[in-house]
Amino acid sequence: MPNMQVNVKATKENPTKTVVKARNFEMIIDEPANLGGTDHGANPVEYVLAALSGCLNVVGHVVAKEMGFEIKSLEIELDGELNPARFMGKSDEERAGYQAINVKMKPETDADEATLKTWIEKVENRCPVSDNLANATPVNITL
Repeated sequence: MPNMQVNVKATKENPTKTVVKARNFEMIIDEPANLGGTDHGANPVEYVLAALSGCLNVVGHVVAKEMGFEIKSLEIELDGELNPARFMGKSDEERAGYQAINVKMKPETDADEATLKTWIEKVENRCPVSDNLANATPVNITL
């Protein structure tokens, strides 16, 4: 299977609001009012968690099908803690991003515990978003 190029284009609407176009879709990224935003959309770090949940859902179903069981429903709860002092320029002590991301997958299925343990390991190993978050990925920012 050949590599796949993924592209999005983002445009500033105001200092906190960004409009992102991905294929034929538009996403609004904004900050809540308490961070100076207009609260017209999820903020960037919420989108990181959303992207991870979407990827885990897709890969989870692909892997379940390969393993021969059905996922009737899947609830994914994600949370993470970060220190906003770094991105606000008030501290250099901690990373700007999440210190850790916690994911709880709650599948409704007939698969037994051992099967689900293998399933979750395969899902974590094959999810591109999880891979990007768990491993250093070069980010090249240019003018």
